[in-house]
Amino acid sequence: MNRYRNLGGNSGVAGYQINTTSITIQFSGNYKLYTYSYGKAGQVHVDNMKVLATQGRGLNAYIKKHVNNLYD
Repeated sequence: MNRYRNLGGNSGVAGYQINTTSITIQFSGNYKLYTYSYGKAGQVHVDNMKVLATQGRGLNAYIKKHVNNLYD
């Protein structure tokens, strides 16, 4: 699990793990892991989340707006 850089300073994301067809997210204060996959959240959203995760900004807002409950 990679630590999320949180460049905006107010993210609810603590960490992430990028996989070939999915991304796994750990939210702050929560030990449960949430996996967003191509099959459930869609390839476009997962690929966008991968970019945001590596950039360290905007991931939490993107999740809330586009894929909130679309985890596996």
